[in-house]
Amino acid sequence: MKEAAWMAAASVASAAAVVAARGGRAGVEIACGMLAPLAAASVSWVLTERTYMRRPEQLTALMMTAFAVKIVFFGAYVAVMLKAGGLRPVPFVASFTGYFIALYLVEALLMRHMFRRD
Repeated sequence: MKEAAWMAAASVASAAAVVAARGGRAGVEIACGMLAPLAAASVSWVLTERTYMRRPEQLTALMMTAFAVKIVFFGAYVAVMLKAGGLRPVPFVASFTGYFIALYLVEALLMRHMFRRD
């Protein structure tokens, strides 16, 4: 659980640094680009860790289900943000892509560490 809090803190701090360096105009796009990957990676990590600690044989099934849910979630999120949210596509997509890659890399490294503990 503390790993999810660290992911959130690092994401918010990095978004704030990018907004400060780039200027406030892209702040909304950067924040919105961060939110979905952060939420998905945080929930995914907490569920992965709990499942692995309690019932490791269920981890693959959980990850397959989570993958399918994330496909729908991310597709809907991007569509809503760009159409209904009125966000500018370039800063939003750049932020979304950057946070998506970074947060899932962190999650993969956390899983690697968790699997090596045993």
